[in-house]
Amino acid sequence: MESNTVRDAPGAAPQRDPRRWLILGVLCLSLLVLVVDNTVLNLAIPALMRDLGATNGDIQWIIDAYVLVFAGLLLTSGSLSDRYGRRRFLIIGLVVFGGASMVATLAAEPWHLIAARALMGVGGSILMPSTLSILITVFDAEERRKAIAAWSAVAMVGVIAGPTLGGFLLENYWWGSVFLINIPVAVVAVIAAVALMPETRGPARPIDPLGVLLSTAGMTALVYVVISGPHAGWTTPASLAAMAVAVVALGGFVVWEARSRNPMLPLELFRDRNFSGSSFSIVLLSFGTGALLLMITQYLQFVLGYGPLQAGVALVPYAVAGAVFNAVGAGLGQRVSNRLLIVAGLGVMAVGFAVLSFTGPVDGYGTMITALIVMGLGSGLAGPAAYATLMGAVPPERAGVGSAMNDTVQQVGMALSVAILGSVLAGVYASGMPAGAPDLARESIAGALALHDAGLAGAARESFVSALSFGSWVGVGCCVAAAVLARLVLRAPARPAAAGPPRQDAVLG
Repeated sequence: MESNTVRDAPGAAPQRDPRRWLILGVLCLSLLVLVVDNTVLNLAIPALMRDLGATNGDIQWIIDAYVLVFAGLLLTSGSLSDRYGRRRFLIIGLVVFGGASMVATLAAEPWHLIAARALMGVGGSILMPSTLSILITVFDAEERRKAIAAWSAVAMVGVIAGPTLGGFLLENYWWGSVFLINIPVAVVAVIAAVALMPETRGPARPIDPLGVLLSTAGMTALVYVVISGPHAGWTTPASLAAMAVAVVALGGFVVWEARSRNPMLPLELFRDRNFSGSSFSIVLLSFGTGALLLMITQYLQFVLGYGPLQAGVALVPYAVAGAVFNAVGAGLGQRVSNRLLIVAGLGVMAVGFAVLSFTGPVDGYGTMITALIVMGLGSGLAGPAAYATLMGAVPPERAGVGSAMNDTVQQVGMALSVAILGSVLAGVYASGMPAGAPDLARESIAGALALHDAGLAGAARESFVSALSFGSWVGVGCCVAAAVLARLVLRAPARPAAAGPPRQDAVLG
């Protein structure tokens, strides 16, 4: 056994790794490669429509192929990382993700890119749970909230770095160049992980092969139904078959895990009100924001006429606000409860969505960026508190599967949003177009602008903004519902600074 292996062992004295802040830097760099990729992909949507001839349906599958595989494998990857090593899975995930990014640059047809995105989903599912689970095991309760705030602020750094760098690449090179930026980041993260990070794993326990099979099949089928149902139809043979698989597999998973001596996912976690309450709040929030924020980059480019680089720079104030208030939220967490921060942050986000609903088709940047800054403020208050609440209910030896649950609920909410809310918003857009508009123009604003008809283009911009406004009010409703749920379900701990139980590790020689 490796001399630098750290195994979670109840009864051992808590220890602080002297390299823990450097390790946090590696974890943040690993997370950054995922965040930058997704942000850049949103910015590249217009280029993919033009250069690859991708339709709205193709774009949704380019996005959702990643989500489908990622969500389906998360629980399995998180559980296996607890057993076989979180650093090992982090490195494997980075290698797979970086390799798939190289494959994506070679795509000549939309389906090529869909396949590459699915492979990237495999790498992401292996990588992502390890980032938060290693953080939980490296930092004790006293420092954990600050570390989580820094970890979650990386998403905002990605919002700055991704669009700015991606916009430069899109304006000067072909669309495939946006995937190349993943490769050097992944390489640096792998080298740093090997050099700095100790291996950590939970107590050895038997593998749960049936749990692995049932969870993977069930989650994949569930996300497939959510993605394909609104477009292909809920009653098609493929949708009905996927529904049946999801019900049988996930139902069987719950029954099996409840009876298994060594369950992959301990169901007693859901009896903890903080775990279940924060999970469902995150689902609601992800549903409200997923499809809508996807429209923002299209709004900047198709409605306001910004270039890719200008669109990326235009989002910088939002990113800065989120990063700053992540730090503020971490500081406030030393004095007030997680529940109060989550409820207050969600309320502020609801206000931001309400402001966004007034965005106009001509001079709407000021309104839009004001709304996003308010939303960044709210997410900075609520985000670290929500992650700390969820992970604080997870025993350190189950950090991998706990982190995977955190990621899974976000991805399910995002998939529901892109599929269901995205379809609703597309319907709102189509219904606002003139009755005699060509099908291409009714299908997407990109199609309408491609026809070079000034009158049709104006109608498309008006209709797109109407859909954006409608989606904003859906976001308001989801934030309010999540806030009410958090207020009713979450418990206010006696010491809010304690994001979870103290780390208990034993270094094995």
